[in-house]
Formats: sequence, structure tokens, C-alpha cells
Amino acid sequence: MTDSQGQTPDTRRDFERFYAASVKRLVTVVYAVTGDLGEAEDAVQEAYARAWPRWEQLVAEGDPTPWVRTVALRLAVSSWRRTRNRVRAHFRHGPPPDLPGLAPDHVALVAALRHLNPEQRRAVVLHHLLDLPVEEVARQTGSTSTAVRSRLMRARRVLSAHLTDSPDTPTAGAGRPATAAQPRQEVLPHE
Repeated sequence: MTDSQGQTPDTRRDFERFYAASVKRLVTVVYAVTGDLGEAEDAVQEAYARAWPRWEQLVAEGDPTPWVRTVALRLAVSSWRRTRNRVRAHFRHGPPPDLPGLAPDHVALVAALRHLNPEQRRAVVLHHLLDLPVEEVARQTGSTSTAVRSRLMRARRVLSAHLTDSPDTPTAGAGRPATAAQPRQEVLPHE
């Protein structure tokens, strides 16, 4: 028996399993790129809605995850471009203070990612958060490996400047990431 879109109950169950297993990570990735949780959720839901009618074809071609991720990221970027002024105002005011369940490090990372241009942000998310090799990032973004490496290098510099220790610590503003703090060396008196 098939539904109104010609899908069988097994196909529906497979899609539902895929959705349950991948939606949280995909929202996280798109949120890291956009900096807007609502926009990320909308783009991800639309990507799954677009995947459903062609689900059997996507599965037949292999893992549907890259296709859904690419569609979600493109939808998010398109939405971001259409609403640039609204997003800029949101970025000026920072993340909402009531983000549920986000660790301070996560909020700091998302805030730092906002200082990157869209190409750098996408490269960082795909390479560092999804652990994709540079060549795969280049393929998914339609860039060369050299361009991706350059974006990653520039992005690391920007992120390093924004992921520093708090202002009340001696290393604040030194451009060194908080996670890269060096241990103190103690000077021992001679006996």
C-alpha cells in the first residue's frame, strides 16, 4: 500500500528513522553557520520536506545526509541574504539570553562564528564541526581546495581573536584562544 505521494510504509519508516537520527546534528550545523536557531530549524525542516518526495532516489544514490545538509545550508544562506538587515540587527544585539541548554562555550563559539564571512563560516562548520576533509568541503561548496584552506586559515585568525580569555585574566586580548592557555612555569630558588 502506498500513500498519496506513492511512498510505502517501509519507505516512511526509513525516512522517519533517518530524520530522528540526523535532525539534531543538522540543526546544530546550520545554526553554527547562520547564528539564528529559528532560521536553522526552518531551513532544516524545509530540506527534509524537499527530501521526502525524492527519498527513494536519494537512498538509491547512497547516503542522503550530504544532500539534505547541502539543501539546508543553501536555504539558510538564501534566507540570510534576503533578510540581511534583520540579521545584522540581531547580530548587533548578540544571542538571546535564554537559549535553552547551550553551554557557555557553545554560545561563545556561535558568537565568534558571526564574525566570519559566510564562506569562511561554512568552511569552518563543514571542516571542523563535521570533520569533513578539505577536498570534500571544496566539493560541497563549489570551491578549490586551495580556496578552502585559505578560508580556514583566515577564519582561524578571526576566531582566535574572539575566543580569548575573559577581560579579568592576564591573557585577555592577547589573541590566544582560551583553550590554548599555556601552563605557568614556576621559578624555584636555588638551594
